[in-house]
Amino acid sequence: MNAQFKKGALELCVLSLLAKGDQYGYELTEKISGEMSIAAGTLYPILKKLKDEEYVETYLVESEGGPARKYYHLTIKGKEYQIELKAEWEAFVAAIGRLIN
Repeated sequence: MNAQFKKGALELCVLSLLAKGDQYGYELTEKISGEMSIAAGTLYPILKKLKDEEYVETYLVESEGGPARKYYHLTIKGKEYQIELKAEWEAFVAAIGRLIN
């Protein structure tokens, strides 16, 4: 898959997965890598940006046999942003579809 296509879509993918429920970074990476190839560590700068912009919050959960995991939770502001981005994405895909078909 073209890297430029992925770059623009990853933030929406992360937000959309978090809209379904809280997840930790590795879990998000695994789910997204099941659909497209991404390099290890690709999502962490996106998660940091989303946290800095108050679209997500984090909390720690103790895990058996390892360090605590940092979970990401979508805020109300993040849910609104995800809905907005999804609508923009759908309009973009429809416009591209009209141009290439």
